Amino acid sequence: MIQDSRSRDSFALRAAVFYAVSNVLLGIHLPFFPVWLQSTGFDAGQVGAILAATSLLRIVSVPTATAAADRGFGVRPTIIAFAFATALGFTALGLVSAPWAIVAFTAFTAFAHTPAVALQDAYTLRGLRARGAAYGPVRLWGSIFFILANFAAGLAFDLIDTRNLIWLIAVSAMATACVATVLMPLPPAPIPTEDGKPGRPFWREPRFVAVIMAASLIQSSHAVYYGFSTITWKAAGFDGVTIGALWALGVIAEIVLFAFASRLPLAFGPIQLIVLGGLGATIRWIGLAFDPTGWSLPVLQSLHAFSFGASHLGAVAFIAHAAPEGRGATAQGYFSVVQGVTFSACMLLAGTLYEAIGVASYGAMAVIALTGAVVATIVWTRMPDAKT
Repeated sequence: MIQDSRSRDSFALRAAVFYAVSNVLLGIHLPFFPVWLQSTGFDAGQVGAILAATSLLRIVSVPTATAAADRGFGVRPTIIAFAFATALGFTALGLVSAPWAIVAFTAFTAFAHTPAVALQDAYTLRGLRARGAAYGPVRLWGSIFFILANFAAGLAFDLIDTRNLIWLIAVSAMATACVATVLMPLPPAPIPTEDGKPGRPFWREPRFVAVIMAASLIQSSHAVYYGFSTITWKAAGFDGVTIGALWALGVIAEIVLFAFASRLPLAFGPIQLIVLGGLGATIRWIGLAFDPTGWSLPVLQSLHAFSFGASHLGAVAFIAHAAPEGRGATAQGYFSVVQGVTFSACMLLAGTLYEAIGVASYGAMAVIALTGAVVATIVWTRMPDAKT
């Protein structure tokens, strides 16, 4: 383990800055890209179908990126290459207007951007582990800047034409690519090995598959929220700043969890966090299905600490433990691929249901989240492991 405190601090600082800038991109893209798509002439069902189809590209893009990262090209160069491709795609979207071109460049951009989280987490976890530093304090800066981006984009939403929101996304994507170039190189990767079972790759272990599926279902149950909450709140008369504040409130709760994650009792292991995330998501989506507009809406938004934060922390910690040496990016990639498939299905369902029944479609998301919690509970009770 690297003991040089200067190296540890420098790596953590650069990783934190990269999380911050990349989450500015996410903080603008997640709430407002569906609105931008709608402004170009697509209806809610078509927006859901486009988002579902592009998410499904993870099946190809994530294995491509993680294979390049783990098998010679390196995690850092792969991050840089895909970040610049993402910036190019969003810039192109600002320059085209034909529906077929928008769909085509949205697909290109999704191909480049969907491996980002898997690559970034793999890079950060490996670098921090080698330097004896914790993940939570680095990752929380991403959440902080996600909030700032929500507010800034919400303000811009009130001041500029909706069609120009794409330029905020494009500029933040270019900034992300530029910051990626200053990430520190990782130590040499160990030779990849399987997890002590020569004839059985780690990704075929029932416990690994079950946990990945549980976390993916919980994360994918956010489909109605990610795709249509901004559209819903806009229709309810909320201004852009209020919408940004509502998104930010959820992430503030997430930050609190990330900040104190290392102080949680030992009883809260990765699997238990995933179960907690699933239960929190179930409650949240049931509440949002009733289209709240009063005090209950901020309370439900605070459950983002569980629906996203707890399930994300649990999944990342589980994968870091379960992945063999030298296969971190690949393991994160499997999670991203499975999540891409489930999210695509959920987003397609979300678009169809939202077009037909509006916010009541959150009820279907509650069922999906509860299913994830049940699967994780089965793993917890019937497939115990001392470390997870």
